[in-house]
Amino acid sequence: MPKILTLTMNPAVDMSTSTERVEPTRKLRCHSGRQDPGGGGVNVARVARRLGAEVTAIYPAGGLVGKLLTELIDQEGLESIVVPVQGETRVDFTVMDENSAQQYRFVMPGPHLHGAEWMRCLEVFAGFKASPDIVCASGSLPPGVPADFYARVGGIVSSWGVRFALDSSGVALKRALDHPIFVLKPSIGELRELTGASLDSEAAMAAACKAVIESTRVQNIALTLGSEGALLVSPRRVLKAKALPIRPHSAVGAGDSFLGAMVWALACDKPIEEAFRFGVAGGSAALLAAGTELCRASDTLRLFEQAAVQDITAQAA
Repeated sequence: MPKILTLTMNPAVDMSTSTERVEPTRKLRCHSGRQDPGGGGVNVARVARRLGAEVTAIYPAGGLVGKLLTELIDQEGLESIVVPVQGETRVDFTVMDENSAQQYRFVMPGPHLHGAEWMRCLEVFAGFKASPDIVCASGSLPPGVPADFYARVGGIVSSWGVRFALDSSGVALKRALDHPIFVLKPSIGELRELTGASLDSEAAMAAACKAVIESTRVQNIALTLGSEGALLVSPRRVLKAKALPIRPHSAVGAGDSFLGAMVWALACDKPIEEAFRFGVAGGSAALLAAGTELCRASDTLRLFEQAAVQDITAQAA
């Protein structure tokens, strides 16, 4: 059984519901909703666990919401290591406007972590005794955590000689690029922010990814493009996967499902190209789920057979 370790510094309880129409001022009567454990690394762990991996999720949690988060994670059969913090774990929520079929997503900043708290998270992570096949850190950093936090995490993972997958953004992402990253998973918006380029064509996207790889210690970039599919850029190849023809119920969690399925496949020692196809399948499968639910294993395995990858190295040159 593949072993995966995830780190989530800003976990959340994700709530979702729907209402007839989202309007200002008046009370919006909502339908019964759902609660899911959330945050990038937590979601990656949930997906990998569903696909059959042995996963340990490390995350800070505080207050009543933190207790609820841990209960929800335990219900999914995930092993977790919780670092207690004083602040209340955040609640994010998504509302579906039934009239327009549009989703409105409200994301909170998370609790402020004091120096002793985020340093304790790093100590717990560094002291992990088992030997994982791959480590994944994913999600935003809450207030109080320094921008070089993922760089510190990358240094620890490098010292273990283990592959590292990272999904982050902004300064935290830039600071992490000095350490080995086996697979980096930005969205197109995050890549634009990182490179400062408009990225208005596949060739421009591929060139930007190659520039990052050549100037940093990133080995592979899995670039998610929403309804346009995804690109996998390695030093010598560019692969493209078209989006699968799915009518989406919800786009929440698609990126995390993509990364979770890809990390699971890598932990199973599948080639990077095959892992990329699993990522596309996982991200597509998440679109079939309602609200804040993630991809289901059965949908992911079924859609994997439909996920076609095209080598566009020559066209992207």
